[in-house]
This record gives sequence, structure tokens and C-alpha cells, in this order.
Amino acid sequence: MIQQEENTFGRQQDPEQTAMVIDQGTDKEETDRFTLFVVDKLFLATPNITGPSTDNAFSGQAELSELDRYRAKEHQDDPAALEDTPEDTGFTVKIQAPGSEPTDFQVSPLAMVQEIKQVLMDREETCHRTCFSLQLDGNTLDNFAHLRSVAGLQEGSLLRIVEDSYTIREVRIHLRHIRDLLKSLDPTDAYNGVEGSSLSFLRFFTEEHTEDSGKVKKKGEELKHFSCSPPEYILPGTKECFLAPLQPQTEKLKPTECLKVLATSSWNPPPGNRKMHGDLMYLNVVTMEDRHCSVTASTRGFYINQSTTYSFNPKPASPSVLSHSLVELLSQISPVFKKNFIALLKKRTSTHPFERIATPFQVFGWTAPALDHAMDCVRAEDTSSSHLGYEDHVPGQIRDWNEELQSTRELPRKTLTDRLLRDRAIFKANSDFVTTATRGAMAVIDGNVMPINPSEDPRNQMFIWNSIFFSLGFDVREHYQDLGGEAAAHAASTIDLNGVRAYSLVDADGLYVLGTVVVDYRGFRVTAQSIVPGILERGQEQSVVYGSIDFGKTVNSNEKYLKLLDKPSKQLRVQRHLVLNKDDTAVELCSSVECKGIVGNDGRHYILDLLFTFPLDLNFLPLEGEELKPECQQLGFPRQHPHRLACLRQELIEAFVKHRYHLVMEAVSEDVEQEDNCIKAAASPLVNHSPNASPNSSSQDIGGTLDTAIQNTSPRESIPSSFRNSSFDIRFNPNIFSPGVRFPKESCKDIQEQKQLLKDAAAFLISSQIPALIRSCLDHTTMPMDGVTLTEALHQNGINVRYLGTVLECIEKNSQKHRLDHVYRIALCELITRCTKHLFRTYLLAVEPSALSASVSHFLNCFLSSSPDLPGTQQMDRLASRRRSRRRRSRGSVGGAVTAWASLTTSELWRTVQAEALEYYHYCLPCESVEQAVDKCGLQRITLLREISIKTGIQILIREYHFDAKHKPVFTEEDVLNIFPIVKHISPRASDGLYLLHCGQAKVQQGCLKEGCELISQALGLFTNVYGALHRDVCTCLRLLGRIYYILGDYSEALSHQQRAVLISERVLGIEHPNTIQEYKHLGLYCFAGGQAATALRLLYRARYLMLVVCGEDHPEMALLDSKIGLVLHGVMECDLALRFLESALALTSKYQGPGSLKVAQSHHLLAKVYESKGDFRSALRHEKERYMIYRNQVGEAHEKTRESSEYLKHLTNQAVILQRTMNMIYKNSSGANITPLKLTAPSRLWIVEQLNLVTGIVLIPLSNKDLETLRVNPQKTAA
Repeated sequence: MIQQEENTFGRQQDPEQTAMVIDQGTDKEETDRFTLFVVDKLFLATPNITGPSTDNAFSGQAELSELDRYRAKEHQDDPAALEDTPEDTGFTVKIQAPGSEPTDFQVSPLAMVQEIKQVLMDREETCHRTCFSLQLDGNTLDNFAHLRSVAGLQEGSLLRIVEDSYTIREVRIHLRHIRDLLKSLDPTDAYNGVEGSSLSFLRFFTEEHTEDSGKVKKKGEELKHFSCSPPEYILPGTKECFLAPLQPQTEKLKPTECLKVLATSSWNPPPGNRKMHGDLMYLNVVTMEDRHCSVTASTRGFYINQSTTYSFNPKPASPSVLSHSLVELLSQISPVFKKNFIALLKKRTSTHPFERIATPFQVFGWTAPALDHAMDCVRAEDTSSSHLGYEDHVPGQIRDWNEELQSTRELPRKTLTDRLLRDRAIFKANSDFVTTATRGAMAVIDGNVMPINPSEDPRNQMFIWNSIFFSLGFDVREHYQDLGGEAAAHAASTIDLNGVRAYSLVDADGLYVLGTVVVDYRGFRVTAQSIVPGILERGQEQSVVYGSIDFGKTVNSNEKYLKLLDKPSKQLRVQRHLVLNKDDTAVELCSSVECKGIVGNDGRHYILDLLFTFPLDLNFLPLEGEELKPECQQLGFPRQHPHRLACLRQELIEAFVKHRYHLVMEAVSEDVEQEDNCIKAAASPLVNHSPNASPNSSSQDIGGTLDTAIQNTSPRESIPSSFRNSSFDIRFNPNIFSPGVRFPKESCKDIQEQKQLLKDAAAFLISSQIPALIRSCLDHTTMPMDGVTLTEALHQNGINVRYLGTVLECIEKNSQKHRLDHVYRIALCELITRCTKHLFRTYLLAVEPSALSASVSHFLNCFLSSSPDLPGTQQMDRLASRRRSRRRRSRGSVGGAVTAWASLTTSELWRTVQAEALEYYHYCLPCESVEQAVDKCGLQRITLLREISIKTGIQILIREYHFDAKHKPVFTEEDVLNIFPIVKHISPRASDGLYLLHCGQAKVQQGCLKEGCELISQALGLFTNVYGALHRDVCTCLRLLGRIYYILGDYSEALSHQQRAVLISERVLGIEHPNTIQEYKHLGLYCFAGGQAATALRLLYRARYLMLVVCGEDHPEMALLDSKIGLVLHGVMECDLALRFLESALALTSKYQGPGSLKVAQSHHLLAKVYESKGDFRSALRHEKERYMIYRNQVGEAHEKTRESSEYLKHLTNQAVILQRTMNMIYKNSSGANITPLKLTAPSRLWIVEQLNLVTGIVLIPLSNKDLETLRVNPQKTAA
């Protein structure tokens, strides 16, 4: 535990970022000991949980009643409630496989028999079996029965595994399962981005190093096989960052080969006479001994037949061996298979299950090693099939996606069990739909799907594949001509998807949206949608019963739709309003005119075309006769944008309404102070009023008080009447400024107010949200590391990415610009790579498929290479010579297209990037080439390469690229391995889990760690129930639980949770995602605290390397990381290395915190301690004096920290004097008998952990009952 005086340090620097609480739950021995802790809120924050506003799920009294409902006793009895612990409900049965002894098996009565079978198929002893049933007392159990419903099943019951007869379907399942077992440790699927496989390298850094966290090993014993020195490229100050270590390759990680070939035979299908003998399928096998075998899969099992490649002889080979499992057969004919398969299973069992199970959404890696392509019968079959891999094995074959997506939303949601089942069904249906839609979109672009209108121009073609409708993101029939043409058509897909996401989150009964996925692939944008039943059989005119199909000229309304849209309009802040039809009659709408309501043949009410769900952004929509507010005009707004679909984000709308609410509440409170008691009485209900209150709840008294308050409000903020009359219920009219939409005369006043509201919202973004983002970056509550996290930070503040240029300009004008260098570089890198992505999209459209790798490598050379324009020309000539040789054999020629892409030069590309930055972001780039971007702006080529690859889906060969090579291209054709799709989709969330997580986090922030831990554990259970194990929300819970256990001193639990958090983050977000870096850092901290210094160093080195790749060394987060590495190295007495990292941390801390910061003082102190351990007292004194001066200037001479520093200075001076005397005596050649020995001791592990905690933002102070009473009596001192 840290000494009490450390509390002052913890609170001085960031008073807003720390929480101090007294926790009585940490006392395990029930003595009178307590722990006071001060924790940086960022340590316990959940930056990933920033969904829609809470009123989308719960609001007002509903939140309290919901929490009560969780605590109600009857809820405890709910079968799905997480309070049911395994001890209460689980029981043990015995399971016996053929030819083996019974083994104990823990089961839950809630589990289905099918789930038990799945677990058996994953266990080492029974994993080779797929075609079997479970029998109890001779009775076969139904696969879909719950165990609690099985008569006679109880503790100790014996379940027998009984082999069943095969069918073709069962053989295919068996073959797929055996293939998955053989490839279970092969990363090829992860590199190729298929089957939910993704990479994880945590095992490489912890394997054979993760000791039992409960045992603290001796330092010498733990570190004897480990060199503490990191590779040169990780050390501070290294200029070049290497790419190869991103994916460490070792012999240990290489998969074990069991077979050379396992493939279906060309003799399939069996002829009729062989079917009569039970033959189902024929397989070809080549063993590791090079034995070629033909295998018959029959109803009874597998055996070797006498067929060869060119001779069919289905009779069994001699000696005849029939095995029910293919693994058993192969083990008999191949000793190498038997040996290697056993080794493979042991290795597989030793890996964490999170490394093997599939992710719900595919993660694509931007780097991969050179892979040998192997024969794979299952993949070959999947490619020729239009279904997902497992769909041949489910009833119904082709899935009706629309019915599946909509029917899951109709499931009941009254109880927690209902909602869990519903959320799980929605999530599963959605993730399957996204997977299928992605595959279909790629098939469309690859030319493997026939269009439904083949005679039309290819840009106008539409496709149906696997019950999904696909359209391309081009301006079909000039639909978007007045809104920006092709630019508007391209943007419309994602804007519509945002609308679909918003309405899906509202989740209103009776209102349905289409399953929607937007896929960017090879320069094309494809929108995949589920199909409304009956829409293809009738014209659009007959289908649309609500909205307009001619941009507002003819408008339909519908009472049912108005009623269904009532709930969404309240939560999305859409105003009910009247528009004029073409015959000048007023029509009521609750959405934009573009929003269309269609009643499908299934009787469901669908809404489509949700482009204008959110208000227009007037900063990017120049309008005649309309002037923006002065703060916008000063920055040059309104600005021209490539399209006129720019709209504000939902986060901005919520922040704007909250801002207005506070404004009026302040005005009301000021007014109330001036009024008499009567007016106070009238205003009192208003003070507690929710900003989302029902419009019907306002009264005349409240309205009168509000009117008075509004008059007193700043003239810059005008409050519309709709706001006054509905108790802070601000809503926006989505048809304001829509071309072609007319309003009735009686709405004139409201329309003017709505126009002003839009101008106010646009000004709010400029004057409030952008400055707020920059402030949060300055105080380090927001610390983006790359383009993804910067975009998340922008979006959380309601700022669209098109404001990136404005953000950069604001940073440039900021007086503390040097403290925002990291944000400036990340934003500049993001702007450059986004502009480059726009150009790459159009560049790829002119490339024929056979030239993709050559064209992409040429584009990357133009973007990142320092070489002149010559290599591109050479590459073009080489390709052209190939084309010329082909032209003699082929009539068609596409030489013109080849020349178009190959003629691109470095200077031309960068000129175009500059022009795009000016046109799209209205920002003048400070660099004209990649050299200037690196030298002048401090960007890294490897970071630019990563960003552009992630944004465009490029996968490159992982090797070292020499960007400064002048006379040869950096990238060749062989370096471009693949182009993956970039997929945008909605992600359904588990609402109950999110609610519990927020409640748990609130409890933790209040200091109730045990209660918070319990709530977060329940949230974890709910998330796992809905999503499965691999999901970002699960990762968030595990991270929080790990941190709570660490604060409570339970290092083994902290390690266990954090290890899973790292694995999930690697699998779901990517191996170098900023979130993964943070998880590695905290796992390193917990490892050191648990006594695993060598593992801790490996993990921290990995985190540092990943940070170097992602954002470079010059980042405030790197200061914290270097401090941690320096401390761990100091702990193992690697003082010279520790000094390098701590000096780097000091420089970065001084830059980003300011030279007078208390954190700089702490850095000086850490350096002084290392120099003391080295015996360099002169340097130690120098640093400690710096610390002393900072404390004296900041908190005064009398402060305990200043006094502590003064005492340490005296100690160092004394030690220095002893050292000098010793040296003098040695120089005088005196006898060494009287020399006082110099004490150079290593710091204790406890002290290192305390300092690590301080760097992380944690202060733990042990208190006795007496201390606690003092705190209670005089709480003011606590808050000081």
C-alpha cells in the first residue's frame, strides 16, 4: 500500500480526474483495517461504451424501476437471471464414449442436449466424433430438449455416446469438423479473413512465462532465461520503425501437419448400384508418408476402397478396416497422422478457447506473411456454394433474411429471459446477415452474380443473391443530380445506414427497417438490403403509402404511420409538421418527405430512405438569403461541400438540447431568485423536470415562468416556441431547406424558428463542441492514437469528420499548440489518408481485375515512396508488353485503361491530394510530398501505410519496406496480397447488459467496489449470453473487472480477467488497435504486481512497439508507458536501460504536461532513484532538486511533499559525501578497513508497484479505524 502522503500528489495535478472514496469491502479478514483509494477516473472509464443517449433505453423513473426489477426477489427465480450460480443449479453426470471409461461432466439444467454434444465435439477425447446421439437408460435424448425436461436425469446419471448411421449431410458435417480440427492452429484463415478467424499473439509473449500468479518467484529464478534488453527498434529515440515484428513468427506458432491432402474425389457422386450398398461419398487422402488412398464414406462409417485416380473400384481394400470416425481410420493407416494428431490436440487444448472460436463480425488484417496455398476441400466446396458454410446443414436451405431479421424483433421482451433470447436472436440474425451480405457484395463486384436488369448500363445494374438485394453507389437515373450527383449518391448509402441504425436503436413496436449493410470493395460501394415482401411485384407508386417518391411534390400521409413514428420522433427529436401537397392541401408528416412508408405483403409497416433522419448541417449548405451566426462566419462558413446531404450527428443534437436545457434552467433559477414565493412555487416542479418530458405535462404556470426565463436568456441563444410549449422538448423539422418542399402559411412563424434552431445548432458545433474536444485533448481526458480513435472522439462530441480541417485550424491557432502536437499529427494523417482514399476509389474503377496488384502497388509507390516517377513508368511498360503479347491472341484490348492508372506520378498524386483536402476539408495542406509530410509535419510512413491500408482494405506482405530507396520501387506486385471489403453495418446491443454496466460503473465511481463489481459481473454474463465470448462489450467488462480486482489487491483475478480482455481485443478489434495497446499495458502492470517481471517486460515492450507503429514516439501516452517500463527495469536493476526509458518519459511529460507539472516532478524523482541505485549521486541530486523546486513553487515550503523531497535531498547529499570520502581514501591508498560501505540496494517490489500505481493514476492508502473516524469527523480535509 502507498503511504498516506502520496494522496496529495494524486490529487494535486488532476482534481477533476480523480475520485476518492472509502471502501469497506476490501477488508477480507474483518479487522478494523480499511483502504482509502484515489483512482484516476480514466482508469475506470469505459471509452467504448458511448452509444446513443440513455433515453433510448431508459429514462426518468423507468431507470429506478428497472434497477428495482433486477433486485426483486421474483427476478432472482428467473431461469436466465445471472444470480443463479453453478453451485445452485449445476450437477454432474457421467458420459461414456464407446471403448472408454465414463468421465464426469458438469452440466446445467438450462443447457440443451445439442449444446452438450457441441462441447463433446470440442473435448480432446471425443472431438473426432460428430455423428452420435446421447442415450439415458437406452432412450435416445432429443437434441433440442433442455436437460431439466429429461425424465430420470439426475446427479450421477450415466449418458452413453451411441454412434449413429451417416447420411450425406452428416458426412459433410463430419468432413468440415475434421478439417476444422486439422486447421485449428493454422492462421491461414485469419490472414485470408474468412470464417470469423482473426489473429492473436498474446500467447507468443506469455507462453512458458505465465507462472502461477499466486506465487511470487525469486527474481533470479524468473529472469535467468530472459534478457531484459528490448530489440533496438523499441528503444527510445529510434528513428526507424520496423513492420516485421507486428506479427512475430516462431517455430512454436507454426501448425502441426497431419495430412498432405484431404479432398473429395472426382468419382462422386456414387453410382446407383453403390448407393444400394450404402456408399455416400468418396474421398481422396494423401498421408504424410505419401500414401495415396481412396476412402469410401458409407452409412456405417469410413473404409479404404481400391479406386485410383483413373480406375474406379469401390470394393474395400485388404485388409478391410471400417471406422466410424475418419480420424480413427487415418490413425490406422498413417502412424505420422496418429502421432501428429495427438500432438495437435494437446497443443490445441493448451491454447485459450478465445484464440479459436469465431468472431461474430469478420476482422481483416492489413498485413500477412507469404503463405503456401494448400488444398482444402471444404473451402473449395464453400466457394462453389451460394450459402454460408453451415447452411447446408440447417432446415430451409436459403434463408429468408427479411423474415428472419423482422421476426426476431417481434419476439416478446417482458421478462429478462425474454429479452435475453430476443437480443441473442437479433444479434445472431444480424451478424449472419452481415456475413452473407459481405460475401454477396464481393460476388457482385467480382462478376459472379447475374444482374436483374442485364441490359442496362453496368453502373445502373441491380442484383439479387441469396434473398438479398444489392445496388451500386452510383447516381442511377440522375436521382441525386440536384444534391451533388455521384458524390451525393456515394454518401447517401452511409447516411441512410445511420438512419437505419437510429431507428433500430429506438426499437419501436410495429415499425420495421430493412436489414442494411454498406460494403466498399475494389472502388465500388455496394448497398445490401433485405427485401420487403411483395415490393418487386408492384410499382413504387402503389407501394408507398407514406412519404414522397418525387422529392416532395406529391406527399402521402397515413394515420397508422404517424402513430408508429410517434415514439421514434420523440427520441430522435423529429418534429411533427405540415407540408403542402401538389394540390395545396396540408399533409401531416413525422419525418422527412424522403422517408417512405411501405406495407409489405407480410402486413408489416416498413420505413425506407432514412437520409434526412437528422437535421441538415447549415455550415456546409450555402443557401441564398440565409446568414449563419457570426461565430460561423468568422471561420468562413457556410462552406461548399461536394454534396448537399451533410447532416448533423445524433450526438450533437443531444448535446445541443442538453446545452439549451441548462441555459433555460439557469435563467429560470435566476428568475426564481428575483420573484416572490408564489412564482417560486410555480417554478418548483420545473427544476426537477426531465429534458425528455412528455409534451402534455407542461402547465400554464410553468410556461409563464419559462417565458420570463427566456426573456432573460442571452440574446445569442433564441428559444423556439415549440421548446417553450413542450417543457424542453426541442424537436427539429427535417424538411427545412429541403428543395421542393412547401409549408402552409400558418406555419411561417414555426418555420422561421426552425431555421433559427438549425443555425443555432450549427453555431453550437463550432463555438462549443470543437473547443470542448480540444480542451479534453489538452487535459488528456481524450487521447486519440490513430484515425479510428480520433474519429470516435470527434463523433462522441457530435463533430462530423468533414470538420477535420476546422479542427486542425483551431489547433494551429491554439496558444498551447505544442501540447496538442500528437492530436495535430493524427488529425493531419487522417485528413491526408482520407483524401487519398477518395482518390484511390476512383483510381481503382479504371483498373481491370488482372492488374489489381500492379496498380495498387504503383499507387502506394506514388503515395509513400521517395523515388522519382520513373519506376511507375517502368512498371507500366512491363505490363504493356504483356498486354501486347496477349493482343495477338485476343480481339479485346483494354490498354487505354492500363495506361490511365500506370501514368499516375508521385507529384501528380500529391497535387491531387492537396486539391482534395482544399475542396473537401477546406484545409491547405502544409506538405506537398511524402518527404515534407515526414520531415516538416512529423508523420511516419509506416503510420500512413497502416492508415491507408485499413481505410481501403489493402493487405500487404509483412516485410521491411525501404521507403528512402531512390532507384527502385518500394512496393512490387508481390507485396499486395489482397483487397478486403470495408463493411459498415448496425451492431445490435444487449440493452440489459449495457444498463447493468452503466449502473456498475456508477457504483464504482461512488466507491462501492463490491456492488459495482457484482453489477459488472452480471453485465458480463448477459453480454456473453447475447453476443458469445468475443465482443467489444465483453472486453469492456473484463477490463473493468480486472482493474477493480487490481485495486482490491486480488492480482490473480485481475490477471485472469485482463488476459481474456487482451485476447478479445486482439481478435475483435485488431492486433494493433489502440484499445489492444491499452490492454497490453494493463496486463503488464498486473503481471509485475503478481511477481512476473519478465512477462511484464515482454508485454510492455509489445505495447511500446505497437504504439510506435500506430502513432510514433511523440505521444503523451508514451510517457506513461515509458515510465512503467523504466520502473520495471529499475525493479530488476537494469539501471542503464531504465534511465533511457525514464529520460524519454521525462521529456514527453514535460512537453505535454508543462515543465512545472507535478507529474514532471514525479518523473524527476523516479530518475533520481535510479541514479541513486547506480551510485551516480550527482545526477540523482540534480533531478531531485528539480523535483524539490517544482513542489516548492506549486505547493509551498511547508507542504509534506516538499518536505519529503528536502529529506531525500539530504539523504542523497549524505550518500554523495560518503562516496567522495571513499574515493578519496582509495586515492590515498589508505587501508580499506575503516571505509564505510556504500549502500546501493535495489528498490523493493512493493515500492515499484506503488510507483507504477501512481503513474497509472491509483493511490492506495491503508487506514486504521482511528484514521477513518478522523476522516468522518473532518471530511473537508479529505476533499482538499
